Amino acid sequence: MTPLARRSPFLFAWALCGTLDILYAAAWSVLAGSDPGRMLRGVAKGPFGDGAADWGAAGALAGLATHYAIMAAMVGVWFAAAARIPALRRPWWLSGTLYGVILYLVMNAIVLPLRFGAPFPPADLAKGAIALFPHIAFIGLPLAWLSMRQENDR
Repeated sequence: MTPLARRSPFLFAWALCGTLDILYAAAWSVLAGSDPGRMLRGVAKGPFGDGAADWGAAGALAGLATHYAIMAAMVGVWFAAAARIPALRRPWWLSGTLYGVILYLVMNAIVLPLRFGAPFPPADLAKGAIALFPHIAFIGLPLAWLSMRQENDR
């Protein structure tokens, strides 16, 4: 593991998962014909209101900060749960997948419907799968794998 991962597993996991997830979101925004700045301003609309869409670069920075704040909560909940429930660390691929599904459900079945009125389940199942993938691949699995590695390094 890297020196940062050994000294501060939370900070390492937060930076890794947050960066993987936001790069995925940025790539999908480009593939969908939009741009990462617009996507980030959309994230900022969550806590700052619909006006954040018109904030330009400041709105994009607010969206990036919002993204990493949400990621801190996701990573923090994992670390707290894994410290109290050692079974979450093995098998890492199963617990990571399940945690990713839970994160997806919290975000897409609770947060987005409450804030934006987004339908759940999504009418377009392909878009639902596109939204599920990063919760598993870029958050749940890396967190579980890092926890398993941390345990093995002790």
